[in-house]
Amino acid sequence: MKKSDREVMEILEAFDATGSAHSAAQLAGVDPKTVRRYVAARDAGRPVMGPARRPRMIDPYLPKVEEWVDRSCGKVRADVVHERLVALGFTGTERSTRRAVAQVKAAWRAGNRRTYRPWITEPGLWLQFDWGEGPKVPGPDGQPRRTVLFCAWLAWSRFRVVIPAWDQTLATLIACLDATLRRIGGAPTYVLTDNARTVTVDHVAGVAVRHPQIVEAGRHYGLQVHTCVPFDPESKGGAENTVRIAKADLVPTEANLRSAYSSFAELQGACEDFCESVNTRRHRETGRVPAEMLAAERQRLHPLPAAPHTAALGQTRVVGTDQTVRFGSVRYSTPPGLVDAEVWCRVTGDELVIVVDLDALRVKPSWVGERRGLVEVARHRLSTPGSPRIDHAHYPDHPQDPDGAPRPPRIKPRSAAEADFLAIGPGARQWLIEASAAGTVRIRAKMAAAVELATLVGTEQVDAALGVAAAAGRFAEHDLASIVTHRATGAPSADLVIADESYSAQPGTAAWASFGTNGAPR
Repeated sequence: MKKSDREVMEILEAFDATGSAHSAAQLAGVDPKTVRRYVAARDAGRPVMGPARRPRMIDPYLPKVEEWVDRSCGKVRADVVHERLVALGFTGTERSTRRAVAQVKAAWRAGNRRTYRPWITEPGLWLQFDWGEGPKVPGPDGQPRRTVLFCAWLAWSRFRVVIPAWDQTLATLIACLDATLRRIGGAPTYVLTDNARTVTVDHVAGVAVRHPQIVEAGRHYGLQVHTCVPFDPESKGGAENTVRIAKADLVPTEANLRSAYSSFAELQGACEDFCESVNTRRHRETGRVPAEMLAAERQRLHPLPAAPHTAALGQTRVVGTDQTVRFGSVRYSTPPGLVDAEVWCRVTGDELVIVVDLDALRVKPSWVGERRGLVEVARHRLSTPGSPRIDHAHYPDHPQDPDGAPRPPRIKPRSAAEADFLAIGPGARQWLIEASAAGTVRIRAKMAAAVELATLVGTEQVDAALGVAAAAGRFAEHDLASIVTHRATGAPSADLVIADESYSAQPGTAAWASFGTNGAPR
């Protein structure tokens, strides 16, 4: 029968008092052999309670196993250890070796585990950002093109900003950083990011050498740029986690059931919706809403300069009344709402990038949304003089057809008679356009007759008849009345027949094919 902890302690106390197993057994009411077993276990340093550890065949080889595990930093495989033990004379099974190696590895990891000090953030001190691979969207040439996501967050309030971009150049980085700072409403003391080439140009004796232009940009906004420590989850892990969360919602996958983006503007709208969602819900770590914490953190942020840092953005241009800028004697189009605005143009590879400061605009266009600061508004492939680059999406309300077809006339009544005729319906408008193009005579008299006919038989009947007449090209004096009478009988309108010039109703000349062979035609 198993003894309880109290009974075992009484047995050992009795033995310590008497020094004899028989006397201790009489005092504790147990067998002397029980007293000797518990005393022997205590003196040998084995657990008094519970099953005792039995000796194993691999015990003599454990020092060698520990040496191999320590030499490999806990990465050596158990089958490799077993082969070496067999060469040393070990006769046990591979299962015994695997169990021993697992125990030794667990002990090694416990003694060599890296510990981390939690990062206690302060309001207004740290801003982290990193780049992530974004989805593919149609580029300026209409072909699918890769994008990148600029992901930033304030370490204290957990307020996140995600901005899509086409590249990770230094100018794009400064533009995204400016837009982020103006969205949060101030500049923190430090900015923490990865060791990208736009931030760190070299490492000397393990010390990161900063890019001169990023240092100049940090000085312009009143902040210092720092880079992450490699393999440090408290610094590098925070920025990477922000990218992971953004990609999980914004990049189309089978997990989020998001469909592909049809344009870059759609991706921008999705990023704004994502930021609105994560910044207005309670954060798991802080238990507060990031947007509410940002209001308190703004009191610790530094004021931003009125003008953005534009040293790396290129050359300035002014948008003309035709919504274009001239760069290299070539005109490039811009979105609506930027006429007379100053923009920056720079060449990136074989493309021209146009950037504007939204805060400098007197009236913000409707497509701006919640964005602020420097924003890339257009990107065109470089061209040569005489071949302008015009994006038809920049002229959504323009009457001209994008394919170059003649634009339809703009119908605007200038008299009461014209207004009465056009009030019949869309068929009347179509009839007027087609009749004018066909050179119809006495068109005003025919319009007045149509108004009178609509008073007699109804507007819907006349409007439908005008549409049929416009499609069939029937603009004679009594054509409209004939079509109305035909439709009134309930007979369906005949299908529109278009003459095919490959066939003709004229008599052929096949009978004259043999002329001259037998003296007369057939």
